[in-house]
Amino acid sequence: MVKNETSPDPKNRIWMFFASVKLTVALLLTLAVTSIIGTVIPQNESPAAYVNAYGENLYRIFSVLNFFDMYRSWWFQLLIIFLTINVVVCSLERLPKTWKIVSVKVPPFNADRFRDDNSKVDFQSQRSVQTLRQAFEPFICKKFNYCRVEETDKGVLLFGEKGRWTRLGAYIVHMSIIFLLVGALIGSIYGFEGFVNIPEGQTVNQIRLRNSNEIYPLDFDIRCDRFSVSFYETGTPKEYRSALTILEEEKPVLQKDIIVNDPLSYKGINIFQSSYGSLPSESLTLSISSREPQLGFNFVKETKIGEPVELPDGKGSVVIQDYTNSAQFGGRSIGEAFIGVLTPKEGEPVQVILPLRFPNFDRMRQGDFIIAVQDYEKKFYTGLQVAYDPGVPVVYLGFIVMILGCFITFFISHQRICIEVIRAGNSSRVMVAGTSNKNKLGMQQKIKRISEKLQGMSQVNSPTT
Repeated sequence: MVKNETSPDPKNRIWMFFASVKLTVALLLTLAVTSIIGTVIPQNESPAAYVNAYGENLYRIFSVLNFFDMYRSWWFQLLIIFLTINVVVCSLERLPKTWKIVSVKVPPFNADRFRDDNSKVDFQSQRSVQTLRQAFEPFICKKFNYCRVEETDKGVLLFGEKGRWTRLGAYIVHMSIIFLLVGALIGSIYGFEGFVNIPEGQTVNQIRLRNSNEIYPLDFDIRCDRFSVSFYETGTPKEYRSALTILEEEKPVLQKDIIVNDPLSYKGINIFQSSYGSLPSESLTLSISSREPQLGFNFVKETKIGEPVELPDGKGSVVIQDYTNSAQFGGRSIGEAFIGVLTPKEGEPVQVILPLRFPNFDRMRQGDFIIAVQDYEKKFYTGLQVAYDPGVPVVYLGFIVMILGCFITFFISHQRICIEVIRAGNSSRVMVAGTSNKNKLGMQQKIKRISEKLQGMSQVNSPTT
């Protein structure tokens, strides 16, 4: 005879799949490995940088797998969703047993379990059982949230209990993990991160997203009122500061000077000081002199980029064509410089490089005229990182709940105590024992302290209440 074996309910199979601790371990290991990948591979760089670092073939593979913006990829979000469901189902699967212990109105006590405890304390008293009961009962009820007295054939049992609710500490930690995962998921789906460069005195209302390089509009304006930078003696930047104003409908609503690690926050959007740079000067002052004293001219002329400057006596002209943050000479950077063309009356046009750090640089050209930048209007732009993560409040809540859950789980315990008083001839014998679901050694010390207190109360000359 063949038995008809019915297949398990599909819903039940799905439930047991997500209730598996093995699934939790597998998901955590997968997230750990992928997080290492996200750390090793720089995120949100330009395609050219990735091609240069990994080559075209690896770039295509990594791009398909979203390794360049991994924490916003669909598969990483799916892992977080699976882990969240796994933690929820595991908690719901095991919570009823714990809740049965926590919610019971009349907790069961097994006196034999306390009698067999190796750490119990016994002592004798000359007082009667009822006298000791009257002395011990108020003390135990004061020390423990729940207390109960049971009469026996030989005497009396006093039970005390507290901290039953602390068995929920592990589930509070589970809840905090859920908050952290949900917060990360919200930030991954609905958050954004971008950048924008704002010249001094100008206003923008859109940024460029890092992950897609798309333009993202803001519902407010950011204005850079001024930018300042200070340097160390070595020439490296010491501090750069941007004075920003937030405008709504062209009206200022918030002003703040920001520096690195001190952002401006508005409507949940954080604006960080990220970088800076120099802008091409619209006007500058040139100093032009003759190399040979007999030519006899040396004059200063204000001009603009693209505007020709005529040399004296019709000897030609010079025009500044461009400005660069990093001019190159001999394969090395010589810093900020203006680039121009000198067209003499006779001969071919010659390119001139006028670095701002080296005023006499043009002397090396060996021409008839020496040109230098005497003054210029220097302007900066501020580079801002703009980030929005709506999941941050949920993550903060998760950290707070986790601290609370860990404190309850590791530092508060479910404690039970049993005091048995029985007749022993003309005296009474007292047994004190206790149990705890954690910190057994601490509970043993507590039982010793309580027994010492009860011994003092059990003396003939001690008060009964």
